[in-house]
Amino acid sequence: MRDVLKYKDFLATVHYSADNDVFFGKIEGINDLVTFEGSTTKELRNAFKEAADDYIELCKEHKREILKSYKGSFNIRISPDLHRKISEAALSRGLSLNQVVQKALELMVEGPK
Repeated sequence: MRDVLKYKDFLATVHYSADNDVFFGKIEGINDLVTFEGSTTKELRNAFKEAADDYIELCKEHKREILKSYKGSFNIRISPDLHRKISEAALSRGLSLNQVVQKALELMVEGPK
């Protein structure tokens, strides 16, 4: 699993720079670039929370959406062989390819029911 921090509705990816001896991160899922850093994990977490709170206020001031909007469709690239197998599995179950992909993605984020 990647190194990810969570705060409110925000997710951030985090990394470590051995050259600068600093942790740094970037808030994901927004329409802007917001980064933060810290010398310790505690500083990193606090900087993330501060950056997220500042971003919320900035968005409110400018009447902008806080989180990136998603339209509900995206392109994926898979091997032709996997594409064929998924199409066959969908057909044999009376489902569309979209329904199969949606069910697989739901399992990934929600776990088996």
